[in-house]
Amino acid sequence: MLAVTATTATQPTISQLKTILIVEDDPMMQLGLQHILNRQPHLTVVAQAVNGNEAVSATLQHQPDIVLMDIDLPGIDGIAAAQQIRAALPHTRILMLTHHSNPTQVMAALSSGAHGYCVKGTNAEQLLAAITAVQEGGSYLDPKIADCVLQNLKTPPPDSYANDDIKLTEREMQVLQQLVEGKSNKQIAAQLGMSVHTAKGHVEMIIAKFEASDRTQAAVKALRLGLV
Repeated sequence: MLAVTATTATQPTISQLKTILIVEDDPMMQLGLQHILNRQPHLTVVAQAVNGNEAVSATLQHQPDIVLMDIDLPGIDGIAAAQQIRAALPHTRILMLTHHSNPTQVMAALSSGAHGYCVKGTNAEQLLAAITAVQEGGSYLDPKIADCVLQNLKTPPPDSYANDDIKLTEREMQVLQQLVEGKSNKQIAAQLGMSVHTAKGHVEMIIAKFEASDRTQAAVKALRLGLV
């Protein structure tokens, strides 16, 4: 069970409030997550689902900002549910929270369109940090598995294309490095001394050059090619 830690913050405006759908079939885990998330002034749990089919239906109904989802679910699993959610609502952010920690499972989750991957047993502070990273447009990879996964990603698959096929400017390479680290457009702009609009433009160009569907897939391809 996740440890509960109280946090304090100023009361957010309606536009700042982020909605979350919890997808978890363990009743005790559901209660723990709901208790943690509802204590955060900028987050509100709008619904819960206990299987993959319910997850897709509830997401379409409530259109939450974030879906916090297990992988092992009755019916369709979390990976298949994430694929359907991303196809229907591409702006919804998906954070996986699961027992699985092997690189293959993580890659499957990220390839499905998930924006972050958190291992169950993490503390509340790390979970909230993961949610913050994902909601701000970045990505998140649990530190417990990051090294193993990154090494796996840096091994190019047999059918991968050559580095020469991707032509990035020096500035785009700087942005790509930040992108791989899971930074949001706002964080990239602050780090590299540019406007958020310019950072967003560079990210969109990188995604296009990698022929990726989103920033997470672009980061995965960059790591596979050993570009960062």
